[in-house]
Amino acid sequence: MPTVIKPHLLLAVALGLGCTLVHAATPGVETAAFDKIVDATVARYQLPGIAVGVIENGQIVYTRTVGETVAGSGQKITPRTLFKIASNSKAMTTALLGRLVDQGKLRWDDPVTKYLPQFRMNDPWVTANMRVADLLTHASGLPEGGGDLMLWPEPNNFTREDIIHGLRFIKPDYSFRSDYQYDNLLYVVAGEVAAAAGGASYETLMQREVFEPLGLGRCQVGAWNRDTVGDVATPHRRDNGRNVAMSEDAAVPAITSAAAGGIRCDLTDMLSWARNWLVPTSAQLKWLSPVQRDVLQAPHMLIPVSAQRRAWDNTHVMAYGYGWRMADVDGQWNVWHTGTLNGMYSMLSLLPDRKSGFVLMINGEADDARTVLSEVLMKHFTAPDDTRDVRWYADALEQQAKQRPPSSSAPDTSAQRPASTTELARWSGQYRDPWFGDITLCPRGGKMHLAAAKSPMLAGTVMRLGDRYLVDWNDPADLDAWLDFHAATGSQPITLRMAKVNPLGDFSFDYEDLDLQRVGDCR
Repeated sequence: MPTVIKPHLLLAVALGLGCTLVHAATPGVETAAFDKIVDATVARYQLPGIAVGVIENGQIVYTRTVGETVAGSGQKITPRTLFKIASNSKAMTTALLGRLVDQGKLRWDDPVTKYLPQFRMNDPWVTANMRVADLLTHASGLPEGGGDLMLWPEPNNFTREDIIHGLRFIKPDYSFRSDYQYDNLLYVVAGEVAAAAGGASYETLMQREVFEPLGLGRCQVGAWNRDTVGDVATPHRRDNGRNVAMSEDAAVPAITSAAAGGIRCDLTDMLSWARNWLVPTSAQLKWLSPVQRDVLQAPHMLIPVSAQRRAWDNTHVMAYGYGWRMADVDGQWNVWHTGTLNGMYSMLSLLPDRKSGFVLMINGEADDARTVLSEVLMKHFTAPDDTRDVRWYADALEQQAKQRPPSSSAPDTSAQRPASTTELARWSGQYRDPWFGDITLCPRGGKMHLAAAKSPMLAGTVMRLGDRYLVDWNDPADLDAWLDFHAATGSQPITLRMAKVNPLGDFSFDYEDLDLQRVGDCR
């Protein structure tokens, strides 16, 4: 059995959890209060669409859907509208693994190489000592978001085999099991461990072992068709104050990232999933044993507590389990996870001791909106007399943003212009990174273009801004990147280093981890 940091031991140094439960208001009053919270959030952040559900003492007491699947389409969000739940998929992946443990097909302490003999990390000792459990706690040594460019942007041509092979080339950022740095690749590996132990593909196992037994009939994983399934939310980005839908084909392919963040579900199924954790039936306790439920939602790796969480939530301890985060909030134990995936935001938050919690899913850029809405919904349970509302939290986040140093903000790039092919001629050619593969920097149509061989969405024009170069990707949803060239020295070829233009951009655009070396001329 893996080492578990017991929640009650963590809270012994924090706050006692012997809190008196607050009786719910009458349904009409409570519904109106929730409506006010949701409406204020939608209005403040101009969200294209949202689905929200609240569970109190095991019962669903509130559901609300607002907005459209595609902004301006007139197609309303409903409780059956599918959203990308992104990293909330991780808890479903760990539940699948827990099922396999219950069935005797897997042990948490098994070495990963028992199931995937080809698996390698950068350090041979880590390879030999990496347990199945270590894939799940974000303490492997990988840098934050390390290797995520093999997963996103989608679609791309990286396979799960590519990821397992590429891990050996990603240099560690810290020592094994010593720190928490969020990663996604090892959840993809975990999905492949499940496939090897379970004797079927990850997608088949998820359908058979999780969706079907729990009656999650609308949840989708693997290849499916949007038109056939129907009622699917489209992700949106913000552009000049407008919600702009991001194109998606009718045929949704099976994606490499499924185990880390590739599942879609509707509000009805997400509430059923939540109630399975809060008030499991006897059948559900047979589906996944109490022992494995405790293992999944127990703290396994401590996470630093931010100043904001201390100030807003009186949080003293925070940790990661297997696919779940957890912390004390106003003296009550909270188990939750967020999901973020390019135009889609989600959150599932549980208060297990109260048998209460909430679900929210948004089909637009909504980082602050999710933070604000989840905070106000949480206070309904943990601090019902707290007067801080949507406006207070939204204003606080805006004030924090204004106080950030200029170096942490995205620079003004409005003066950029296309770089000439002449000035970049000495740097043109084919470049290779050992895990990401090939990138070409070659003239096309009188301009210099950068393109990744296995990630077609990462293609764009090289621009000049002052004395620096950057790539302006064709897809506006991708984070632009600085390009810094270094001349050949001795046996060292020309190298290219990349970095996010916006230093606060999504860590999954991990250009900084690339080690690109020139390997040939343009063809």
